[in-house]
Amino acid sequence: QVQVVESGGGLVQPGDSLRLSCVVSGSAGFSFDDYVITWFRQAPGKKREGASCLINTGGITHYSDSVKGRFTISSDNAKNTVYLQMNSLKPEDTAVYYCAVVKFYSVRGSSWRWDDQAYYDYWGQGTQVTVAS
Repeated sequence: QVQVVESGGGLVQPGDSLRLSCVVSGSAGFSFDDYVITWFRQAPGKKREGASCLINTGGITHYSDSVKGRFTISSDNAKNTVYLQMNSLKPEDTAVYYCAVVKFYSVRGSSWRWDDQAYYDYWGQGTQVTVAS
């Protein structure tokens, strides 16, 4: 079993920065390095969408067009934690942000899309980010 816990959300003004954290843990045999960790977000009345992804096996990152250049995903493998640094926040970034994980080896070689939530096995409870003046 894998546990995913997000934190770091809050209320900020347009142009501000915020850093979200996602701690991933598991039972015996769990290896953080084996996982793909993705930040999804869901704005009120909208579908959940992928924001950024880190393939920890290889250090590959992906970003949606809406956050590219403003958000940065990174990890501290010693802490089993992935961060999402969000700069130049806009009101349209307001959403509940979810962290989701899947083992890289279970999707490697398939038609996997990093932003397709159906592929992810474990999800956190979400953290609210509100950008308003």
